[in-house]
Amino acid sequence: MEKNATLTGLLKQAAAEFPSRRALSLSGKFNLTHARLQELIEEAASRLVAADVRTGDVVALTFPNTVEYVIMFLAVIRAGAVAAPFNAAYTSEEYEFYLSDSESKLLLTNKEGNGAAQAAATKLNIPHATATLSHPSSSIAISLTPADSTLDSVSLPANDPSDVALFLHTSGTTSRPKGVPLTQHNLAASVQNIKSVYKLTESDSTVLVLPLFHVHGLLAGLLSSLGAGAAVTLPASGRFSASTFWADMKAYSATWYTAVPTIHQILLDRHVIKPEPAYPKLRFIRSCSASLAPAILARLEDAFGASVLEAYAMTEASHQMASNPLPEDGPHKPGSVGKPVGLEMAVLDDNGTVQPAQVSGEVCIRGPNVTKGYRNNPEANKGAFRFGWFHTGDLGYLDADGYLHLVGRIKELINRGGEKISPIEVDAVLLSHPDVAQAVAFGVPDDKYGEEINCAIIPREGCEIDEAEVLRFCKKNLASFKVPKKVFITDSVPKTATGKIQRRIVAEHFLAQISAAKVPKFGA
Repeated sequence: MEKNATLTGLLKQAAAEFPSRRALSLSGKFNLTHARLQELIEEAASRLVAADVRTGDVVALTFPNTVEYVIMFLAVIRAGAVAAPFNAAYTSEEYEFYLSDSESKLLLTNKEGNGAAQAAATKLNIPHATATLSHPSSSIAISLTPADSTLDSVSLPANDPSDVALFLHTSGTTSRPKGVPLTQHNLAASVQNIKSVYKLTESDSTVLVLPLFHVHGLLAGLLSSLGAGAAVTLPASGRFSASTFWADMKAYSATWYTAVPTIHQILLDRHVIKPEPAYPKLRFIRSCSASLAPAILARLEDAFGASVLEAYAMTEASHQMASNPLPEDGPHKPGSVGKPVGLEMAVLDDNGTVQPAQVSGEVCIRGPNVTKGYRNNPEANKGAFRFGWFHTGDLGYLDADGYLHLVGRIKELINRGGEKISPIEVDAVLLSHPDVAQAVAFGVPDDKYGEEINCAIIPREGCEIDEAEVLRFCKKNLASFKVPKKVFITDSVPKTATGKIQRRIVAEHFLAQISAAKVPKFGA
């Protein structure tokens, strides 16, 4: 078996090649080299096997972004089990669903624990254990087994490329979340793809700003760095903070970072109010998980002096599917998510016919990083795997240079009296207004047209903008049928735990505001 056919083999290879280079840091606290991280992973995996964790068992993990999480996540996979990372902010009812749906056999947390997760685990008779690393030179303490128990007799399994290593759920934008199993080979292929397109090497360093229960932070930020022999820094607080981000980037000689557009916009807002005396010289900035408006991309490049490369990814593809190239490898096109990386991509019509350049259709993929299918969901698999391709649910087109341009989610397109409107296009126009910091367009029910377009606007700090000005600007830059009927000026829009904006949820939020305003108050 080739070393790079499995995620564990890839990480072992990097540790062997770059044993003394920094792999993982907790900001201001301590550093682990690649060799030491690998030792801790092997030891923790042995402790899991000694505690009767078996090949194929699903182990749920709910941690903040900590060193313990990274070690235990990789130890679960090394032990031949399946890692299922969950959002620490879930309610007990949500944990009940996710623990049940994943058929988890064990819940792992940090020493502080997680009340909601533990309550759900108790209800489902799932044992709970904690993991603690008190010092980089000490063993990781796992409450399942005595610290002094002998591990000499423990034999770790050989990891096979076909072993399921990671179990994630889709974000469930239009339906109940679907379970996505990803194999060792899926993950290894994705890490190799990300490494290759960004030329990640042992000289690179990044600060992690995204939660590690999400595929973006996990694959693009953490695993691709470790697989390249590069370094990752975790913020001391375990989460992104705009006030400490640049200090960490400078202190740990970061060469790049990856984030969702929301975080890029937060950094831009801070730059306007309180710019750094100097920004570190970065090789590139990566944006993924939601569309980045060309106007925001331009502001980022101006503010931080680095090329901003937009990428395209989804859970079912072990994250990355396409990316704009590094400057030395070709142009990066604002408004495009770049070229396919390490997989086949085609734009198909409803009959499965490949569409020519510039013609829109459904974006479809196939390749070694793509899941073989949703777990226990034949109906979803039937719809997603057709004509020999995985169907992403995204509409887009490839241009003459092979760059992909997304039009929107098929189910998010706004159908106004038969006219199909891409909310991404409307977002881009709104965000090009100098006084607009964030914007999201969405469809709402309409008696006359079936659907009508609305939008929510967050003004830039220190700027005032009203509905009339937004509508004037839209009328100047959009066809009349694409101009929003109503504009909500607000200071926030609802987002998912990973910073994504789901248009359906935004629409429900603002429609509920309208409904509440129409209800007469008692005594009025």
